[in-house]
Amino acid sequence: MSLSRVAILLFALSPFAFGASKEIMELQRDVAMLQDQVRNLQSTLDQKVAAIQTLTQQTLDSANRTNTAVAVMENRFDETMKKQELSLNGPVANVGQKLDQMSEDFRAVRESVLDMNSRMSKLDAKMADLQNLINTTRSPPAAPPPSTGIGGAPGDPNSGQAPSGPPAGMSAETTYTNAFRDYQAGKSAIAFQEFSDYLKYFGNTSFAPNVQYYLADIYFRQQDFNNALQSFDAVLEKYPDNPKTADALYMKGMCEMGLGRNDAAARDFREVYARYLDTDSDIAAKAKARLREMGLTVGTVSKRRRSN
Repeated sequence: MSLSRVAILLFALSPFAFGASKEIMELQRDVAMLQDQVRNLQSTLDQKVAAIQTLTQQTLDSANRTNTAVAVMENRFDETMKKQELSLNGPVANVGQKLDQMSEDFRAVRESVLDMNSRMSKLDAKMADLQNLINTTRSPPAAPPPSTGIGGAPGDPNSGQAPSGPPAGMSAETTYTNAFRDYQAGKSAIAFQEFSDYLKYFGNTSFAPNVQYYLADIYFRQQDFNNALQSFDAVLEKYPDNPKTADALYMKGMCEMGLGRNDAAARDFREVYARYLDTDSDIAAKAKARLREMGLTVGTVSKRRRSN
């Protein structure tokens, strides 16, 4: 190829060579910019990682200091508690011993009171026996009337003439003990006769209110509500102030419920609640429960006992 042809060819291709060179330069410039950005990003990332590591180390140091402080406080607290426990063990033990001693003393006093009450009851029965013996000595007793059993006059075994004294060999203590034993054993007929005999011959003793109450309760257990009502009334009328008064008034209300006399029953239950709320909370609570069963409230009533 001649020199002139080569020159012509180079001249023809020179524009293309110039354009390619420009694109390469622009590409190199872009690559350089990207490299700068990567270097800047790497530097920033290194700075942040270093900051995070510093904060983490500071946090660990703070946690270690806190754990150390907590351990010290825990040790001090344990030592303090041990000292207090040692200082309190002696007084607490002494208090426990004193309470045990007081409990033993109270138990002994309670047993003594119960024994005294038992002896007083026996003494009362023996006094009644002695009085009956004196009456018998002065005037020999007539033969006792035939027994009428459970079907006799309710609440008043002495429907006829009261005898002047009990039969020979009968004592108030023995009669009451036997009657109460048969009552608890469920021998209602025998217990009723024995209680009736007790009231017939020993109606002025301290056990008489209890006996009258048990006679009424035997009627109630047999669902003879009319006779039971009259017998509980006898407890309230003949012995108005005795340990069985509250129970007798409550049971009177129960009899009236059994007879369908709900208004009268409610009056008696309210009276029980009003009279015995401060002295016998158990019987007052029972009366209140019965009123609730009837859909009624306690209300306010007079403390004077109402008759049916």
